[in-house]
Amino acid sequence: MENRTFDRMGRTVGVIGLGAWQLGADWGTVSEDDAHATLAAAVDAGVTFIDTADVYGDGRSEQVIGQFIKGRPQLTVATKMGRRMPQEPENYSLDNFRAWTDRSRANLGVDTLDLVQLHCPPTPVFSTGAVYDALDTLVQEKRIAAYGVSVERVDEALAAIERPGTASVQIILNALRLKPLERVLPAAAAAGVGIIARVPLASGLLSGRYDEQTTFGADDHRNYNRHGEAFDVGETFSGVDFGTGLEAVRRLRPHVPAGATMAQFALRWIADQDGVTVVIPGARNPEQARGNASAAALAPLDAATHEAVRAVYDELIRPQVHDRW
Repeated sequence: MENRTFDRMGRTVGVIGLGAWQLGADWGTVSEDDAHATLAAAVDAGVTFIDTADVYGDGRSEQVIGQFIKGRPQLTVATKMGRRMPQEPENYSLDNFRAWTDRSRANLGVDTLDLVQLHCPPTPVFSTGAVYDALDTLVQEKRIAAYGVSVERVDEALAAIERPGTASVQIILNALRLKPLERVLPAAAAAGVGIIARVPLASGLLSGRYDEQTTFGADDHRNYNRHGEAFDVGETFSGVDFGTGLEAVRRLRPHVPAGATMAQFALRWIADQDGVTVVIPGARNPEQARGNASAAALAPLDAATHEAVRAVYDELIRPQVHDRW
């Protein structure tokens, strides 16, 4: 597993991590035994970075991870806060931050959280000095070791990168969402801010396992949030129309290296991007966790392959998503 460093945190992590949303809710049911088996398989395969949030299963994801990480100090666990209250800028206050992080500390069973990220808050929050002052206070109080932001929009990422205490930016980046390559990744690299690439498989589209007949359960956001009914539609299939995404995958498939899966190809493409610190694919079972982690062992993709990805994006995807986020 290739390691990369969060400069402002002073922490080194494997380039392929694990996103733990599905261990809490919204991806169908994952039993506690399956959750622990998935975590164990990921770590055995070299994963050292796990991303969760206080809202995933209303704390279930954090609690499962908290049980798992006991005696494993080599792991870095990032969580997120802010989505358990109405999304109004005034709710992003020091008192609420203390309450939210105290709950996450209890769920994870730690005194100090490794990394806490604002969880896609309202856009004005990213430019509010008092918010960053409050986050700095949490660091001083040793409730958290570092803080970052999770964003929907490029402009939100750029605003956060300008703040000297921001350690990381989590943003949707995959072969169907190229806009962060233009400004966000260069700005983050110049500032020493880590980039956490989320939704790397476009909610499974880039795994290559779906077709027009694929259906999803009633408790799966790929069903109930297909048009942004519950939260930002960009979190589901990266905001790409399902049929268009399937066609993009069909065009990309011939470029998958021999012996690699479509998912591994998609993860390797992200890892190849300058400025990416860690990629956080989700996994519902040990097989998926091991397969994702092994993407780090693939050789970097050649220039012609990267050009092919961009060509598919420019023709099929850019008109749908490029100007939205």
